[in-house]
Amino acid sequence: MEEIAKIGVGIAALLLGIPIGNILAMKTKEELRGGQKWFRIILGASLAGGLIGAVFKNDTLMFSFFFIAMVTSRSLRKYRQ
Repeated sequence: MEEIAKIGVGIAALLLGIPIGNILAMKTKEELRGGQKWFRIILGASLAGGLIGAVFKNDTLMFSFFFIAMVTSRSLRKYRQ
């Protein structure tokens, strides 16, 4: 039961990445223009880190990296629209 609660909290934190990414995209349009390359590098590194966390069954590492990837991807997506 404790494991299910940890997974639920992790998923809730990931879902918070959607509005946070949208807010960051609205507030930092200047940085998004010049930093497209860096945002893509951060996104790739975060996805890789999340997968490594999943392979090693480290929930904290996995959810942390996937949260960063979620925020970064939302920022990039909002910038393109």
